[in-house]
Amino acid sequence: MKKLPKPKKQLIDEKDICRLKVPISAAISPDEKKVAYTVESVSKDQKQYFSQIFIANISDGQINQFTFGEINDRELVWSPDGKHLAFISTRNKKSGIYVIPAEGGAERKIIEEDGAFTELKWTPDGSEIVYCFRRNDSYGEKDEKKKKEPPLYRHITRLFYRLDGSGFLPKDRFHIWKVSIATGLSKQLTKGNFDDRLPAISPNGKSIVFVSNKKPNSDLDYLYDDLYLIPIDGGKISKIKTPDGPIASPTFSPDGKKIAYIGHDNPNDCWGVTNWHLWTVGIGGRPAAKNLTPKFDRLAFDTTIGDVGEAFEAPPLFWSPDGKNIYFTVTDTGSTHIFYVSANGGKPTRVTHKKCHVRAYHMNGKRRQIVAIISDLQNPGNLQLMPATYSGDSKAKLLDNPAKELLSKKEMPKTREIWFKTHDGFDLQGWLVTPPKFNKNRKYPAILEIHGGPRAQYGFTFFHEMLYLASKGYVVFYTNPRGGTGRGETFADAITGGWGEIDYYDCMSAADYLEKLPYVNKNKIGVTGGSYGGYMTNWIVGHTNRFKAAVTQRSVVNLESFFGSSDVGFDIYREFDGMPWKNLENYRKCSPLTYAKNIKTPLLIIHSEQDLRCGIEQAEQLFATLKMMRKKVEFIRFPDEPHGLSRHGRPDRRIARLEWIAKWFNRYLK
Repeated sequence: MKKLPKPKKQLIDEKDICRLKVPISAAISPDEKKVAYTVESVSKDQKQYFSQIFIANISDGQINQFTFGEINDRELVWSPDGKHLAFISTRNKKSGIYVIPAEGGAERKIIEEDGAFTELKWTPDGSEIVYCFRRNDSYGEKDEKKKKEPPLYRHITRLFYRLDGSGFLPKDRFHIWKVSIATGLSKQLTKGNFDDRLPAISPNGKSIVFVSNKKPNSDLDYLYDDLYLIPIDGGKISKIKTPDGPIASPTFSPDGKKIAYIGHDNPNDCWGVTNWHLWTVGIGGRPAAKNLTPKFDRLAFDTTIGDVGEAFEAPPLFWSPDGKNIYFTVTDTGSTHIFYVSANGGKPTRVTHKKCHVRAYHMNGKRRQIVAIISDLQNPGNLQLMPATYSGDSKAKLLDNPAKELLSKKEMPKTREIWFKTHDGFDLQGWLVTPPKFNKNRKYPAILEIHGGPRAQYGFTFFHEMLYLASKGYVVFYTNPRGGTGRGETFADAITGGWGEIDYYDCMSAADYLEKLPYVNKNKIGVTGGSYGGYMTNWIVGHTNRFKAAVTQRSVVNLESFFGSSDVGFDIYREFDGMPWKNLENYRKCSPLTYAKNIKTPLLIIHSEQDLRCGIEQAEQLFATLKMMRKKVEFIRFPDEPHGLSRHGRPDRRIARLEWIAKWFNRYLK
């Protein structure tokens, strides 16, 4: 019989960002025989995201879907006996806590309230769930129409009164609650005009540790966190003495005598320069708080960015059952890896070795195994199981690859890591993406991409945008200039006080590298970036005409107005050596708007109207200025979208954004 020809593979297109199925959270059962995980997908009308629960049996690899429909399930937590899963779910626009049998069956709603739930933790006896909750301002209003109506006015007294992606913050704060599994009756354990968050329960079930900032002006002094203990039934709260600084991921030791957490001791840090490290402290403050990794010049936080899933998540910590080691994640030279370190401190040991991005991981029970969601340059997320003493990539077991069906039909561009020299001889890391069916004898147009942050890194993670633009016929180069993360504090601190200096020269070194490639048409190179990458795009076109087209996205334009118009702009005084009214010269010197008169490069401005991080007024200033100067500029505004449109905005608008970027570069580079 004549063999049928293999179906022709298709190029990656803009709509694939909505076709990808991606695991977003995972939890291994206490007996380490099952893994529960959630997979996110996009609705048929491309306007919503849904996520459902799946369970994989480790022994035979069988996968069963447990929840269905137009729902969003998240934060999976196994009961101590492994018989149930608790999770948060949003259904019919209402959020609540649900429990489902681990062997299958109907889920049961435990509690549903008008507000935000997070941080579920089972009590050791399995009778209750501790969680964080914050009421919406409409709490108690039964008329759904009135809930949606804006208030008559907003009376603002806080400095930090809104948050990008969330909008105006409710008057209520996050507090610690618990709810009975049997009755659904809830009890509020903490109160006050501050946020209590990140609860963890002691092994004996008698107390809860949590994080709170109770400074009189906590919005301004936001890096002053403390650890607190409270009895499981509420009552007197006691503070655990720790150094001043931020705190995340508190976790009890197996014997309940210590707490591990990640943080640092520099409450005056400039926007993410200081390394977050692993610390321990006795529950009574003795032994005193100790940095377990003081000589480890890396960040115990995930700052690797792509365009699939959320970024900058605080990672969990896990003690080994004997209390001798603690597991954590680290951002390191383009990867995010799992490490462990002795509870006495010392040099950390890396668990994962392949260059990759560990987007999430979990341990449970005897903690002999780790389940992880791992992204790389060719896949947005594989669900993998590995030994806790993992020392070789061959020992990882693939449990699920939800994107395999789609990506197996695609002609994937080739992406390779590049190291190159800057003008001053410094080694920089980057990734070069070449079009499908690449011909080294051709001359291709090229695009330089610049990441946001600035304290973030590009890395060995899936980036649909880069693959999409390469599939459109471009050589794409994305790099990590100084000022980002992944290579220590000196690297991150290189731009403090002076954006647009060494970072600009690093970007120009990347452009030099790109121009010298024999298959790149040096007269057809574009530049783009978002957030801080948008800032750098604006800065570049105001300082050189070497690029033939540019797309600036959700960018910073005027630091003076950014100070008051951004949800967190008031904190940039740390980054620019003082308040604007005391150091206005530096703010204007470092603002791209100052150099707008020099711009000759055709510029497309893309911005979201509900961006509270880099307000739409930033884009409006640049557009109006360039229009008045009769420059080549166009403006794309996305209604209702926040700063993170490219990562998790409404799917159809993410598609439109990609189409506009390609359309602009096609106009000027092809």
